[in-house]
Amino acid sequence: MKESYKKLLTYIVYTLIVVGIFTLLFCLGKNESFQKFADKIEASSFDLRQTFIAHHKEANKDIAIVAIDDATYEYIMDKYGSWPISRKIWADMINFIEIAKPKNIIFDLLFIKSNLNDVESDKALIEAVKKYSNVYLSMNFDNYDDRVRKSPNLDDKLKLKIKKGELADNQFITFQNARAIMKELSSVTDSIGSINVTRDEDGIIRNLTPIFKYKGDYYPNLSLKVVMDLYNVEEIEIKDNKIYLNDEHIIPLDNTQRAILNWYGASKTYEHIPMWIIIEAQKNNDLDFVEKFRNKTIYVGTTATSLSDIKSVPTAHNIAGVELHTTFLNNVIDNNFIKKVSPEANFIISIFLSLMVGYCVLQTVSVLKTIVFLCVTLIFYAVVSVFAMSHFNLWIGIVLPYFSAIITFILTYCEKYLLRSKDYEQAYKMAVTDGLTQLYNHRYFQEQMINNINAFKRYGTVFSLILIDIDFFKKFNDTYGHQSGDCVLKQVANILKKNSRTSDIACRYGGEEMAIILTNTNKEEAVVTANKVCLAVRNNKFILADGQKVNVTISVGVATVGENGEKPQEIIEYSDKCLYIAKENGRNQVVSEVS
Repeated sequence: MKESYKKLLTYIVYTLIVVGIFTLLFCLGKNESFQKFADKIEASSFDLRQTFIAHHKEANKDIAIVAIDDATYEYIMDKYGSWPISRKIWADMINFIEIAKPKNIIFDLLFIKSNLNDVESDKALIEAVKKYSNVYLSMNFDNYDDRVRKSPNLDDKLKLKIKKGELADNQFITFQNARAIMKELSSVTDSIGSINVTRDEDGIIRNLTPIFKYKGDYYPNLSLKVVMDLYNVEEIEIKDNKIYLNDEHIIPLDNTQRAILNWYGASKTYEHIPMWIIIEAQKNNDLDFVEKFRNKTIYVGTTATSLSDIKSVPTAHNIAGVELHTTFLNNVIDNNFIKKVSPEANFIISIFLSLMVGYCVLQTVSVLKTIVFLCVTLIFYAVVSVFAMSHFNLWIGIVLPYFSAIITFILTYCEKYLLRSKDYEQAYKMAVTDGLTQLYNHRYFQEQMINNINAFKRYGTVFSLILIDIDFFKKFNDTYGHQSGDCVLKQVANILKKNSRTSDIACRYGGEEMAIILTNTNKEEAVVTANKVCLAVRNNKFILADGQKVNVTISVGVATVGENGEKPQEIIEYSDKCLYIAKENGRNQVVSEVS
């Protein structure tokens, strides 16, 4: 009966631990700093998963990019002398590619203002855009003050038609100004969309905004405009934080009302065709070459690093901005966007993992087995999260389940084993600590000297030793008594602890002698510490057993491994010689060199 009561009480305690953990998690979830930290880790875990699964996916072969790459930029500067190039060149390229009847030609470039010095080139581009209904142009939105640029009124034909639903204003979709394309171009086409992209706080782009809000009206992302025309969609519906193009193509949104992109690879996932090659083929009227554009969706954009349109995404640190838009289009076609599971679902998963881990710790005697179980559980969960993203496009949380499982393991383990180890720790402390000063004892000092010498020989880790002797201590004991002498020893020990780092090892070497092993410390740094200790003792008023206050001084010798020896005894002997010189020279000082 007593055993069953004890077992029941144990389970109640561990249940309270789990409840406490999730209360803590709830409180931390409300903390903005912790939330930012957790979001950063979660985003990094998303990047890792995307990088892994991207190798097992294939991008749409009917999407290609006409790339203004580094070679093209050099070609243009050599042949034409400047960038941007004449719009006549773009017009000629459109006419050349259109020979192969591509599905679309989509410009991830901004044609903002008329070129008054080259009016004929502008006319050529306008005529080419007017001639072909499958040419798409770009604009973008920003928040420039009207005093910088007067916010334009956009043509009604560019507005996105929404038959049902709406989006709440936020920094990712709502803007107060726009960079519209030149009026002559917008007058001949309504195939225009925005190419805005926004980075997360860590500078990586994981999301793309499908719909923008400007002056109370909605406008489409460039690729959304393309895909709407592809599927003959005139109006969209917004419902349950999703954009419905039709029954088959749905764009899920996250809590920022952006779409989370699902990547198909690193840089150059899609076929890149350098623009200079197209210009050369055009000059030679190479009709065989132009056939590679037949029935393809062609994006035109800059990929040259010198043209500053390079982004960082989960699968690559350097990727052309145009590939964001090709990936968005590919995701819509494949219904392949990432869907983030709800916080409630992550919370339930976390509870399940915590209960599993807590139960294992309770039922398993072996510490090694519990650690292995925890590691296997976390690895298995990571594999599940990759599988969910790879096969179901689900982003399930890593941070909250991992954090809760690890915290549950630690707290349960501590509750189970801490009391058992308490007696051992107390015995060990007594074995290595001097009873009077509470510094480490001589035995521990010798062990640590050997350990630090071994570290120096293996890794080259320098350390120093300062040896301390209280001046005239025997005379002091004769004058004030041994009880007062003990008081001084204790107070000097406290000064040593206060003026050394946690990584340093302060010891009672014997009698009135003390020592500090200064880890990762060279001779110059050791002398600074020794002088600081010496000064602290000199300036301190020591309280004796009878309440008197007196001054005490110390002499200090310093030695450093490598410079003054490579064996424990050599280091100790050198510091002892320095200490002897300090005493011979009048005490109350630091000596670090033997002349």
